[in-house]
Amino acid sequence: METGYTLSLAINSGGYIFTGTKGGGVYKSINSTTSLENEEKLPISFALYQNYPNPFGRDIHSHHPSTAIKYTIPNANRVLLTIYNVLGKEVATLVNEEKPAGSYEVSFSAEGLAGGIYFYRLQAGNYSETKKIVLLK
Repeated sequence: METGYTLSLAINSGGYIFTGTKGGGVYKSINSTTSLENEEKLPISFALYQNYPNPFGRDIHSHHPSTAIKYTIPNANRVLLTIYNVLGKEVATLVNEEKPAGSYEVSFSAEGLAGGIYFYRLQAGNYSETKKIVLLK
C-alpha cells in the first residue's frame, strides 16, 4: 500500500467507499457500507401535531369515534400525553412513560365521552404544548 494521505473520498450508489491517495492510487472498500437513505432520521426538536381527523366522530368504518395524535421528541424523555375537557378535568391519559427519541402516533378513542371541545397536552422534559380537539356526536 502506498504511503501518503488521502486526497479524496467518494461513496457510490452500491455503498462502496473509494479513496484517492497522493501517490495516485485508488482504493475501494471490501464491503459495502450502510446507505444513509436507509437510516432512520431522528427528530431535532419537540413537536405536537394537530390530531387527524379533527373534528372527528363515528364514521361508517368504526363504531367508536377515534382520532390519531402524532408527536416527536428529540431525545429520551418521560412523556405524558393527556386529554382534558373544557373545564380542565383530565378525561384520559394516552401516554405516561419514558420514551426514546423518535416520532410517535397514538390513537385516541373517545368512546363514552360527550361531543364537544377537548384539549390534548404533551409534556416531555421542559417542553409542553396543548392543542384543541373537536368531538362530533
